Amino acid sequence: HADAMKPEPFQLREMMLSDYEAVLGLMRRTPGVSVREADSEAAIARFLEHNPELSFVAEDGGRLVGCLMAGHDGRRGALYHLAVDAECRRRGIASALVARCLAALEALGIHKTHVDVFRSNADGNAFWAAAGWTRRDDVHRFSMICGGGSNA
Repeated sequence: HADAMKPEPFQLREMMLSDYEAVLGLMRRTPGVSVREADSEAAIARFLEHNPELSFVAEDGGRLVGCLMAGHDGRRGALYHLAVDAECRRRGIASALVARCLAALEALGIHKTHVDVFRSNADGNAFWAAAGWTRRDDVHRFSMICGGGSNA
């Protein structure tokens, strides 16, 4: 019977600061995801407090297997650190995380959201393109580090 072979469905829930170590480990194991000083526990605590009920994790059998953080500036949304454990991919976890974050942003009146993807991240670029996101070639991102190290 084909249904007997289906994996158990994953569960999505709001990301909590208590998920920090598991999320950080997942990010570190995920090629194309950069972990920086801005991903310290204190910085993530500030982010979650500033953007309540917008970031989510996926669990499979009680184990954290996916994450996506979302925030906004009042006009535009931003997604950060989409990661799904390699052995759990191709099950719709990333798409479900994106949909949940976008719905939470939309409920706040945020209708346009951005995500940064390293040009070298082939899997990430393929995912976002396949999901219908538009790659922007008309803007450049400029960054400035103030008061932090080179990995801020």
